[in-house]
Amino acid sequence: MLQTLEGIQNGLRLSVTTPLDDVETAAASEDVLVLEFEAFRDGRGFTLASVLRERGYGGRLIAAGKLLPDQARHLRRSGFDAVELAPGADAAAWARMDQAFSAAYQPATDAAPTIWRRRQASNDRDLAALAERLNHEVKGQSASEIIRAALDPALGLRVGAISSFGAESAALLHIIAEERPETPVVFLETGQHFLQTLSYRTQLTKALGLSDVRLVTPDAGEKAALDARDDLWRIDADACCDLRKVRPLARATAGFNALITGRKRYQAATRARLKPFEVLDGVLRINPLANWDADDVEAWLDDHDLPRHPLVEQGYASIGCWPCTRAVQTGEDARAGRWSGMDKVECGIHLGKRQAAA
Repeated sequence: MLQTLEGIQNGLRLSVTTPLDDVETAAASEDVLVLEFEAFRDGRGFTLASVLRERGYGGRLIAAGKLLPDQARHLRRSGFDAVELAPGADAAAWARMDQAFSAAYQPATDAAPTIWRRRQASNDRDLAALAERLNHEVKGQSASEIIRAALDPALGLRVGAISSFGAESAALLHIIAEERPETPVVFLETGQHFLQTLSYRTQLTKALGLSDVRLVTPDAGEKAALDARDDLWRIDADACCDLRKVRPLARATAGFNALITGRKRYQAATRARLKPFEVLDGVLRINPLANWDADDVEAWLDDHDLPRHPLVEQGYASIGCWPCTRAVQTGEDARAGRWSGMDKVECGIHLGKRQAAA
């Protein structure tokens, strides 16, 4: 509980407008810091306290100045030990407000879950239940029927799709176009695609009548800081994929709670247990082609006279960025040409935060 103190307290007094570096320098030699708030709406004191605690300051932190009892709990959660009461302040009111709220809206140095974290957990549970129900309902159904189920307005899902416009992409995009051509399709423009892929994207978009293909690029500032010479792939392929794919996808799909992908079980061991519906990082992933194999894809392309990626006839069975993709040899796995010679089989966008960090 936040301690309430009457009268002027001993300790080094600093305004919350003091630069962080100066506060840290002072904290290194002081056992007691009094941070003075100059305005009720100034949140810098909370930030200073949080940063000091995160960086190991173990001394006593006292809040002073223009503060309200409503702020008691957040002062404590930010790392303050006590508040210096203004003359005439009601200590009982401060004590009541410190205990008045059972939930927190902002993260702080304590372990209390925030409201949005609780809502996210609830959302994850709801989506997991929905995925389980849909997997039961679509058992034995076609890819078109799986997509149709996901697009059912009654579900209220905000659905988008992810496509690499690669070797097998035309099949899924054709089905999406048949069901809802205005479905947003996210293409990760990494800056390192084959020119043939970029041309194929334009060709396929026009041929299928897709009306909302979104080109997503890496953040310019992050790229300048992490890969100014465009050779990060040589040093750390995982970091390159994170910069050019994982982070941009997270930003681009923040408004969706359901994403259609073209993943298939046969493609890799990491996909062997793939289901039509699954939940990954709070988003419903829809995998209508989960049980398809290469022959199914080829048959669909033939039956619907769909254009092939121009690199397929040169032996490229799975196509990503040019530095990390090669043609495969007869008898090799379809994804053997991706990150060849590396201990890597996925770019990371389908792994989820926990697996990607493992």
